[in-house]
Amino acid sequence: MKGNQEVGDMMTEQEELSFDDFKKIIISDYKIAYESRQASLLGRKEVLTGKAKFGIFGDGKEVAQLAMAKAFQAGDWRSGYYRDQTFMLASGMITMPEFFAQLYANTDIDADPASGGRQMNCHFATRTLDEDGEWMDLTSLKNSSADISPTGGQMGRLVGLALASKMYRNNPVLGNLTKFSLGGNEVAFGTIGNASTSEGIFFEAINAAGVLQIPMAISIWDDAYGISVPAEFQTTKQDISEILKGFQRDEKGEGYEIFKVRGWDYPGLCETYEKAIKICREKHIPVMIHVTEMTQPQGHSTSGSHERYKNKARIDWENEYDCMLQMRKWMIESAVATDEELIELENTAKAYIKNCQKKAWSDFNAVTKMELEVAADLIENTGDSKLVAEARVLVSSAEPSRKDVISLVRQAARALRNEDSEAKDKLLKWYKDQHDSNYDRYNSKLFTETAQSPLNIEVIAPEYDGEARMVDGREVLNACFDANFTRDTRVMAFGEDVGAIGDVNQGFAGLQQKFGTMRIFDTGIREMTIVGQGIGLAMRGLRPIAEIQYLDYLLYALNILSDDLATLSYRTKGRQKAPLIIRTRGHRLEGIWHSGSPMGVIINSLRGVHVCVPRNMTQAAGMYNTLLRSDEPALVIECLNGYRLKEKLPSNPGEFTVPLGKIEVLREGIDITVVSYGSTLRIVQEAADELDSMGISVEVVDIQTFLPFDLNKQCVESLRKTNKLLVVGEDVPGGSSAFLMQQILEVQNGYQYLDGKPRTLTAKAHRPPYGSDGDYFTKPSLDDIIEAIYEMMNDSNPGKFPGLY
Repeated sequence: MKGNQEVGDMMTEQEELSFDDFKKIIISDYKIAYESRQASLLGRKEVLTGKAKFGIFGDGKEVAQLAMAKAFQAGDWRSGYYRDQTFMLASGMITMPEFFAQLYANTDIDADPASGGRQMNCHFATRTLDEDGEWMDLTSLKNSSADISPTGGQMGRLVGLALASKMYRNNPVLGNLTKFSLGGNEVAFGTIGNASTSEGIFFEAINAAGVLQIPMAISIWDDAYGISVPAEFQTTKQDISEILKGFQRDEKGEGYEIFKVRGWDYPGLCETYEKAIKICREKHIPVMIHVTEMTQPQGHSTSGSHERYKNKARIDWENEYDCMLQMRKWMIESAVATDEELIELENTAKAYIKNCQKKAWSDFNAVTKMELEVAADLIENTGDSKLVAEARVLVSSAEPSRKDVISLVRQAARALRNEDSEAKDKLLKWYKDQHDSNYDRYNSKLFTETAQSPLNIEVIAPEYDGEARMVDGREVLNACFDANFTRDTRVMAFGEDVGAIGDVNQGFAGLQQKFGTMRIFDTGIREMTIVGQGIGLAMRGLRPIAEIQYLDYLLYALNILSDDLATLSYRTKGRQKAPLIIRTRGHRLEGIWHSGSPMGVIINSLRGVHVCVPRNMTQAAGMYNTLLRSDEPALVIECLNGYRLKEKLPSNPGEFTVPLGKIEVLREGIDITVVSYGSTLRIVQEAADELDSMGISVEVVDIQTFLPFDLNKQCVESLRKTNKLLVVGEDVPGGSSAFLMQQILEVQNGYQYLDGKPRTLTAKAHRPPYGSDGDYFTKPSLDDIIEAIYEMMNDSNPGKFPGLY
C-alpha cells in the first residue's frame, strides 16, 4: 500500500477540506462499513437461532459500496440486488433498525418501508409514492427501485431508469416534469454479482445501454463464485470485463467506459467511482466498474457454509484480503486513525448494532404479544378448559408468532361450533376484525388502487358522425395513438419495427415523423430488455407503451413481467408503481410461432397486471384510452387477424374508453351462454347465426379482460337465464378455459344454475401447424362451435335435437 501518498492523491480532489476533516470522512466511512459487517454477522446468528427465516447479506462488499455511495446523488436511481446493504446504509436510504425489521419480516410499513415484511432481507426499495399513491418529488430523494431475487432480473429496468434521463435531457416537451428529473442529470446505478453476468438479460441490457448511450453505471461485484460454482464454470476467461472489452469506446464508435478496481482498495475505489460517475452523469456515457478481488466471508446465505466448496488457499487469501481488514490497515498506515481509536470505534459499533437488533426484535414481537393477550382473554371467557390451557401455554411462550395466535382462535371456533354464547360471539368478532387486518398485512396492494386506478376511469362511449367512415381496424388504432400522443407528452412507444415503419401492422404509421424519434422509436430484438426498459421509464413518471411484436414472443420476457412488473405494487405495499402498457398481438393466424394464445400461462403468471383481450381494434383503442389515463400496468393483446377488417372510425378516437373488468353481451339468447374472447368471438357469432336457424338461441359473452374478470358478475346472470355454459378459447385444454370456469362456476356460484355439464372448447394440446388447414384442425372452428353447442342441446333434449352423427 502507498499509504500517505494515496491520502495525498485523494486530498488533491478535496482541497477545500482540512486533513482533519478528511480524516473524519474516512473514519465515518469505516464506521458505516464496520456496522454493516456486524449487522451481517448478527443477522446470520438470528437466522440460525430461529428468529428469522432466512438471511442473505452484503459482507465482503462493504468498501466498494462506500465508494459508490459517495458518487450517488439526490435524484439518482439504484437497480441492484441483495448484496448492497452497505451502499444503502451509506447513502441513507435505509437505517439499521429498518435492516433488522426487514430481517424479522415486520409487517409495519413504517418499520420496514421497503416492503412491509413482504420481501426477504436485503431486498431494498425506497418510497416513490405518498400514502395516496401520488408521485413524490423524486429529484429531492435518493431512489432505489424495488429489488427482486432472480439474479440478473434487475438489469432490464436499469436500462429504462437510465434511458429516462436521456429522455428528460433531450426532449424539451418533458421540461415541465420537474418531480422526475432536473435536466436529465440523474445516473442509474446497477449492481450485479459476477456469476449473474452469465444471465442472458445481462448481455441484453449491456448491449442495449451501449446502443442507447445512456447514463447507466453498472457495478459488478466479483468474489469469484456463484454460490458454490467458481468463475471457471461461469465466465469465459473467468473475467467478465476482459471478455467485454469490445464494448470499450474507441475511434470506431460509441460504447462503454470500462473500469477495473480491487474491492479492498479504498482510495482506488473512491477515485474510480468519482471518475466513472462524472463521465456517466455529464456525458451520458454508460460505464462499467468491475470490482475484483472481493470476498464473501459468510458464504452465499444462511443456507450453507462456504467452507464446503472453497479450498484452504482460497479461504486463507480471503481472510487476508477481507476489505474491512485492508481498509483498517491502510487507515493506520496512513495516520488516519490509530489502532486504539479503531478498537474504540468498533466496540461502540458492536454495541449499537446489538441495541438496534434488540429493539427491532422487541418491536416486532410487541404487536403479536398484544394480540395474543386479547385472544387469550377472549378464550378464557369461553370457559372451555382445553382451549384455556392451550392459550395459557402459548402466552407463556417466549416468542409466539401471529400464525400461532390466529391458528389457536380458529381451533377454538371449530371446538365451539355447537355452542351459542356471548363469549364465543366476541371471540369470532375479534377474529373477523383480525382477518381484515391480516389481509392488509399480507395480501393487499396487488394493484396500487389509487384514485387513478383504471377501474375509476370514466366510461365514455365512442361517437360516430352521420357519415362515419369504414376503415381498416389498424386506422382506428392509429387515430387513437395519434390523439394520445398529442394529449400527453409523457406517452412514448418503442419495440421492434415500431419506429420507422410504424409497427408491422401499421398501428403507429406516420407517428414517428409527427412526434419524433424521442417518442416513437425502434429497438433491437431483445424482449426482456424491451419490457424492462418500459418498467424503468414508467417508474420515472413517463407513460411507455412497450411493444412485443407477437404474443408467442412474450414468453421471452415472461420472467421480467412476472418477477418484476407484476409484483412491484405488492412487494412495496403500494409505494412504487410502473404504469407500463405492453402491447402485442396474437391468437389466430397461421403457423406455430404466429398464432399462439398461451393465455393460461399469462394469467397465472401476471397477477398484478391487467390482461386485456379486445375482440377488435375499436375495443383495443378504448382500452388504451382507459389505461393511458390510469396508473397501473397492463398487457393488451390485439387480434392478429383483425388489422384489415373494416370498422367504423369513431369521431373521438382518443377519448372514448372501455372499462376493465366488465363483460359485454354481444348477442342475447335464452338457450345457452357461450363465453369467449379475442378473435374466436367472430366465429362464435357466425355460429350463433346458423344455430338460430336450427332453433337454438345463443347468448354470446365477450369477457374483454381476463384480469380483472367480470367484476359485476354478469356471467352468472346470463347463466341464470340459459342454464347452460360453453367456454370457447384458443388456449390449450385446461388453460384459460379452466380459469374462466373457476370464476363463473365457483367464484360467481354459477354451478347452481346448470341443468347439464358445462363444457369447454379449446385448441388442441399442440401448437397449430402452418396453413389454414392447420388452423381448422387445431383451433375451434365454426363447425366445432356449432356442433359443440348442438350436442349440449341434444344432451338436454334429444327429442328436439337428435344426434348429428
